[in-house]
Amino acid sequence: MANSTTITLEGELRTEFGKGPARRMRVAHEIPATVYAGGEQPVYVKLPMRETTLALRHTNALFTIKYGAESKLAVVKDVQRNPVKRIVEHIDFYEVKAGEKIEVEVPVFVEGTPKGGAIAVVDMQQLTVRAEVNNLPERIVVSVEGLVDGDNIFAKDLKLPEGVELDIADPEESVVTVEIPQEAPADFETAEPADEVPAEDEKDDTAAAEA
Repeated sequence: MANSTTITLEGELRTEFGKGPARRMRVAHEIPATVYAGGEQPVYVKLPMRETTLALRHTNALFTIKYGAESKLAVVKDVQRNPVKRIVEHIDFYEVKAGEKIEVEVPVFVEGTPKGGAIAVVDMQQLTVRAEVNNLPERIVVSVEGLVDGDNIFAKDLKLPEGVELDIADPEESVVTVEIPQEAPADFETAEPADEVPAEDEKDDTAAAEA
């Protein structure tokens, strides 16, 4: 289970707002972003597009966002993407403090191969955990190596990194189920083709011949 990656992004304060300035930023390969800090005034910055987009591939990364002589330690709160081009249009960050514990959603992955033709079904795609901001897991990897049909891995059975706590209502809930895939139902027999009904023109020709 990999812990969070710490990434530094160097940006600038922005003083222009609205669709026009945001469009000009994207043309200049910059992404508008906002850093929220509890009840304090948010900080509005613009960040380098390429470096920031690559950084967003890391789930639950911890960011040091620099702007001028100042910086903020933050995590991603929300990412807005263009629905067609899929480019990042805006990012909301949430400021955190070193050593602070927060809740995050962590994706679940499986590794290994069950026995006897069984497969692993992920029942919970994401889990909520609580951890220090410098110890946020990027993913939770569950081994299904050697398990057999009918086996389950429950939330309470997961081995989490030191300092990471599971934060879900029911620790008895199944995270991964191992089962034999059901066979696809046999195809229905193809019905015999019905007797062909003559087209209208053929009916007329037949009637004329019988007359």
